[in-house]
Amino acid sequence: MNLDLYVDTSRKGISMALSAQADRPEAARYEETVNPEARGEILGATLDDLLGRMGATLDDIKRVMVTLGPGSFSGLRTGVAFCQGLSFSGKRALYGVTTLQALQCFAQESASSAVVIRARTGFWYTRIDGEEKFIETPEVIALLEKAQVKTVVVDDAALADETLKATFDKLGAATVRDTGLPLNRWATLFDTVKPSLIQEANYIQPSYFEKLKA
Repeated sequence: MNLDLYVDTSRKGISMALSAQADRPEAARYEETVNPEARGEILGATLDDLLGRMGATLDDIKRVMVTLGPGSFSGLRTGVAFCQGLSFSGKRALYGVTTLQALQCFAQESASSAVVIRARTGFWYTRIDGEEKFIETPEVIALLEKAQVKTVVVDDAALADETLKATFDKLGAATVRDTGLPLNRWATLFDTVKPSLIQEANYIQPSYFEKLKA
């Protein structure tokens, strides 16, 4: 059995999934755990539980994908370190993706989609036209309108923001919540991201985006 492991600790708690590799993600054997209250110290136990449910062992995992942020300092630090530890032996490849890259996969049609999630009051993390930014609401609206986005992956804060919601309605853009969808939709990123045993968490809000431009 060849398994892919997906780990997201960049937001609330732990989301982890195992998926048997298949030509189509929806056709793969799949097990997932989402625990919004979990902390990094149970990552190992969570993986053991998923392996048991799949009837698999650690050696069956061939690829590991972990979100690098932006997000929670402690969550990212523990998630990235855990996945690096799993991959250190060289038995499996490690792929790091930004949280926004991963979330955009939920839109499926990436060419006309965007991601908007809350960073802090009045500021948002966005991925629009392949660029990731940390920006205020007026700039988000301007970029969405310029790109004529048709699908937006959003969190609850973006859905609740009346100004953003009015913009989504004006554009006729469908909204997709950032939770509740299977993590193996991220599988397409295996084809576009290069594996590396060294991954760096991006948890500091402004400097994360300054680094992208360097």
